[in-house]
Amino acid sequence: MKIAISGKGGTGKTTLASLLSFIFAETGYTVLAIDADPNANLAAALGFPQPEKIIPISEMADLIEERTGARPGRVASYFKLNPKVNDIPEKYWVAHNGIKLMVMGRLKRGGSGCYCPENALLEALVAHILLERKEVVIMDMEAGVEHLGRGTAKAVDKMVIVVEPSKRSVETAYRIKELAKDLGLENIGVVGNKVRGEKDKEFLISSMPSFEFLGFIPYDQALIEADLAGSPLVNSSPKVMSEVKNIAARLDKLR
Repeated sequence: MKIAISGKGGTGKTTLASLLSFIFAETGYTVLAIDADPNANLAAALGFPQPEKIIPISEMADLIEERTGARPGRVASYFKLNPKVNDIPEKYWVAHNGIKLMVMGRLKRGGSGCYCPENALLEALVAHILLERKEVVIMDMEAGVEHLGRGTAKAVDKMVIVVEPSKRSVETAYRIKELAKDLGLENIGVVGNKVRGEKDKEFLISSMPSFEFLGFIPYDQALIEADLAGSPLVNSSPKVMSEVKNIAARLDKLR
């Protein structure tokens, strides 16, 4: 099962990714969590010790040079577009509480003089993880689909867009949906987060009539405070955890 989680910054997609990882691991699945958001916070949300010391793959210059034949930041006339990556997960993931984690780092944009060796390695690695790996893969992405290619997007069983009750969050969800559809990714669901009551729920449903809602996570200040403090989120809010378990059960039916 491969799940990609996206949404406007601040909506709680990292929170959802971390709690789903806990739930699936607790259920007995082998879980590989992928932090593909440049503002990498998934390790902290999962309670990994010293998350700031985890080096993103995109910053491993020696590894990139070894696999692509070009060193990041240097001018190279050529480099491998399909580098060997099948051994990288076991060598470079970190594990804690039964969850394996890989931090991808930022893909460089076209305006920065890329296509570059970092991008080639990251895209090949994401493709390998989504197409070849057998774990439950939960990918925390930025507000887009940058780490997905046309061939790899179809390996995603569900793109989950996290929204909060705000117009900007809903607008971002529509943009993400269009980007995903351009790649052939049609299996899209929505999770409403920070929902304070029926009014918030009705706003989201009426604003997004063409979306499939997987669940509505209630607002809980305790969860917000745990997130701000960099504490593990799993035990901070029983009512949030209860709803995320319902969402996990719906996703589990994809298998």
